Amino acid sequence: MRKSHTSTIILLAASGIIMLIAVFILRATLFSPSRQAQHIVNEFYTYEQDANFTGSWELLHPLMKERWNKTTYITDRAHVFMGHFGVETFEYTIEEIGKVDEWKMAKDLPTLKEVYKFYVIQSYKGKYGKFSFSQEVYVVNTEDSWQILWDYN
Repeated sequence: MRKSHTSTIILLAASGIIMLIAVFILRATLFSPSRQAQHIVNEFYTYEQDANFTGSWELLHPLMKERWNKTTYITDRAHVFMGHFGVETFEYTIEEIGKVDEWKMAKDLPTLKEVYKFYVIQSYKGKYGKFSFSQEVYVVNTEDSWQILWDYN
């Protein structure tokens, strides 16, 4: 009887340890900075895919928002992609390039630290046939949230 009780305790302890290790690994991979940055890129392009340019504009870094006001951004994105190209939506792929220790959006702007770089390809089917756009996308964690930047160098 005592041997069975000891075996149960050992099995429960081992199960608990395995469970803790699994939670730690999941937390480290699912909530890593790299994963969070990629999530924001995915969220941004999902908004763009749905023509929700207000939503995508909100994910831009303040340095990006200085380039255009909200109305201009929304109007331009809708006009160019939906108007000129005659598309309603697109597919996209995201490839993580990695972490950049220091990066500048443009030569005359401040250096940002710990920036994640992604390569995004948007594929369209429009009135002019099939075409794709590729773009380097950068993501930085500010005090408030993860935000999108593009390279203007």
